[in-house]
Amino acid sequence: MSLRRVSVLIKALLRKPGRSVLLAALDESAEWSTQDHLMARVSDALELSNYLFLKANSDAAADLSPPDPLPRPGSPTPVPVQEEPSEGFASGADLAEFFQQMSNM
Repeated sequence: MSLRRVSVLIKALLRKPGRSVLLAALDESAEWSTQDHLMARVSDALELSNYLFLKANSDAAADLSPPDPLPRPGSPTPVPVQEEPSEGFASGADLAEFFQQMSNM
């Protein structure tokens, strides 16, 4: 059997639907079927909608943290994003001073 034929057979195996041991060995994300990925997505969406409902309609939910998504095979663990410090709005005196300087130009 030639190397080209082996390459064609391997590519054909990788394209086959369903769970393949070869595909799972080469690609970690193939451990889950399409249905498993969709169910994880539905579960994440349901957890997020419950979180948003509680956050909007409960006074005691101020310290409630958002839900973590289900870990998927083959995807790296999410790195927490650091929030940038928010800058406050200018005061009325600052705005008046700014417009005064602009009109004096």
